[in-house]
Amino acid sequence: MNRAATLDGALPEHDRSHTHATSSAWKLALPALGVVYGDIGTSPLYTLAECFHGDHAIAANPVNILGVASLVFWALTLTVTIKYLIFILRADNEGEGGILALLALALPRKGQSVPPARSSSAATAASRTKATRVLVLLVLFGAALLYGDGVITPAISVLSAMEGLEVATTALHPAVLPLTLATLIALFLVQRRGTAGIGRVFGPVMLVWFATIGILGAIQLAHDPSPLVAVDPRYAVRFFVSNGLHGFFVLGGVVLAITGAEALYADMGHFGAAPIRRSWFLVVLPSLFLSYFGQGSLLLRHPELAGNPFYALVPPWALYPMVLLATAATVVASQALISGAYSLTQQAVQLGYFPRVTIVHTSKETEGQIYVPEVNTLLLCACVGLVLSFKSSSALAAAYGIAVTGTMAITTITYYFVVTRTWKWPVWRAMPLCTAFLLVDLAFFFATSAKILEGGWFPILLASVVFLVMTTWHTGRRYLATSLADAAFPMDLFLKDLAAHKPIRVKGTAVFMASSADGVPPVLLHYLKHSQTLHEQVVLLTVTGLHVPEAHADERVRAEPLGENFFRVTVRYGFMESPDIPRALTDCTLKGVPLALDRVSYFLGRETLLPSGEARMHPWRKRLFSFIARNAVPATAYFGLPPGRVVELGMQIRL
Repeated sequence: MNRAATLDGALPEHDRSHTHATSSAWKLALPALGVVYGDIGTSPLYTLAECFHGDHAIAANPVNILGVASLVFWALTLTVTIKYLIFILRADNEGEGGILALLALALPRKGQSVPPARSSSAATAASRTKATRVLVLLVLFGAALLYGDGVITPAISVLSAMEGLEVATTALHPAVLPLTLATLIALFLVQRRGTAGIGRVFGPVMLVWFATIGILGAIQLAHDPSPLVAVDPRYAVRFFVSNGLHGFFVLGGVVLAITGAEALYADMGHFGAAPIRRSWFLVVLPSLFLSYFGQGSLLLRHPELAGNPFYALVPPWALYPMVLLATAATVVASQALISGAYSLTQQAVQLGYFPRVTIVHTSKETEGQIYVPEVNTLLLCACVGLVLSFKSSSALAAAYGIAVTGTMAITTITYYFVVTRTWKWPVWRAMPLCTAFLLVDLAFFFATSAKILEGGWFPILLASVVFLVMTTWHTGRRYLATSLADAAFPMDLFLKDLAAHKPIRVKGTAVFMASSADGVPPVLLHYLKHSQTLHEQVVLLTVTGLHVPEAHADERVRAEPLGENFFRVTVRYGFMESPDIPRALTDCTLKGVPLALDRVSYFLGRETLLPSGEARMHPWRKRLFSFIARNAVPATAYFGLPPGRVVELGMQIRL
């Protein structure tokens, strides 16, 4: 895969069409239809119902119906089409998208300095550094908000699909919750098998879904095409004039139509921008417009159906098949968010913002298909708890939207840093565009903020917990690395002492994992102190994360001979990769480093952290960091080390 990037003054275009034939882009359009647009494609199930029947509902009169239809049209146009499809998708980090990939693109590469825009003064440099730190915190909170979206989307999507049974007959009302829970539990249980098998039917299922909702909407428009006039933004303005502040809060329901936009950007790395754009303009956008305007046409003639206008489009004989199709479509939508949560976690771990977790690769052909058991379990428990607590999609909609709108606003801010710092746009060019995007994002965010007490508190609470874990882990690891570096013994003095005293050398290779590429790892000093021996070959191995998706093969492993048969090895991985240390050592031998791979022993330090050191963290955060470190996945599993060859040495470190 060609991940070449250009950083000139013009806005770069990174579509996969630059490296793949046009026919390949067309072939990827169908899979992209399934994976990328599952969330936004199932929004017609509940969007208009929330506007006219939710907590901040308005009367289903002609002015309001046409006004809401206009708002939905322009939300899809401004946010999804213009902001994400035209602009944000161009901000790929060597082919990958998502808010953490965008952050990595905005930050300077290691070893590179970022010159001030107009001044080289210390004050300007300090100001830029402070702005970068604030940006990092903002993006981390935005990433944490996406976990809330990943919990709510499966719950509200499947629940809204099952509620179609109530339209068929009220006698099936008691079955809605059990069937929803059974579907969610089954969905999460099959995650360990991977998404390859299910993924092959994602595209066809969603193609049938979009064709169906488009046809149902077109049938209603054939009876009354008057809602088509809502493409005129004056109907949206008239809506706000008629409803005032109440009309502004209805944006909290309108935003449900665009909740999949951020996931669209995060999934760009799987397909490229060209197939995603083609799927949108040829299939998704026309079908959504027909569905929303078709529901508007129906409500103009039958406003009493505002409680569930989507299923009111369906003829009675087709209700049960439509419920099955909607359930399949919502499973697809849920799968995309669940897989996105796995990828987000992997990126956060590799960038140093999340503790080690179990990452299982479920496909030998596709590296990006992973399964994270810990995240899967937490998402399942949260989804089940949400369904049991809120009991209906209308009630659950109150918790929906605030997470994704917050992330959208943070994405816009980060995009501004990318275009001004990385792409060198002038401020006069970047500011008007990003300001326009941000005004729309903030309008939706503040409108959904009115639903905090009704359920919006849940994604904020979940995001706050995740944000606390991420910042505590990152800060704690930084202070721990500083503590170890301060206590590190200089390598040159160590080698001189080694040459003078000549300890006993035994056959084989010892690999000592080191958090820093400077000095002598404490675990080596600890081992030598107690055993008084060393192996014939000693490797001091450091794993570092990069702000790119994948490290280039020729730059992944760097080996440096230190003397006395010692070697300093640095292995680098991108944020979309999982470490494989045995394979990295094999690469060392291919580069001429004489290692006895059949006799390798790995030595790791198991630190016991004492919260009595000088690190500038509150004692409770030190204890939290210690707790997270104890419960993180052992380094043996995370680095792919053979358990039978690992020796762990206990050490106490004051933090």
